[in-house]
Amino acid sequence: MNLENTKAQMRKGILEFCILALLSQKEAYASELIQTLKDARLLVVEGTIYPLLTRLKNDGLLSYRWEESTSGPPRKYYLITQLGKDFLSELTTTWEQLTDSVNKVTKG
Repeated sequence: MNLENTKAQMRKGILEFCILALLSQKEAYASELIQTLKDARLLVVEGTIYPLLTRLKNDGLLSYRWEESTSGPPRKYYLITQLGKDFLSELTTTWEQLTDSVNKVTKG
């Protein structure tokens, strides 16, 4: 069994939750999200985040706006929608229940 692959799958499974949580705090552009996730030791690459942001937008959980940048091309800022906030609330409840259950099992 490949430990690194298992760890990557665990991180990938919570990435959507983390992105919605970050965007519930403030709007952000993709590179900023990637850096924040990396700073939190959630290894993520552009090839993973951009399709996920597009899917979340297409599902109505996110919207975006363009803003001109003084240091390059315009940036696409992502914002969480009300549907996204409602979905995040459900994910938060599920996460809390899941971590509680896992802690009970793994810590006795």
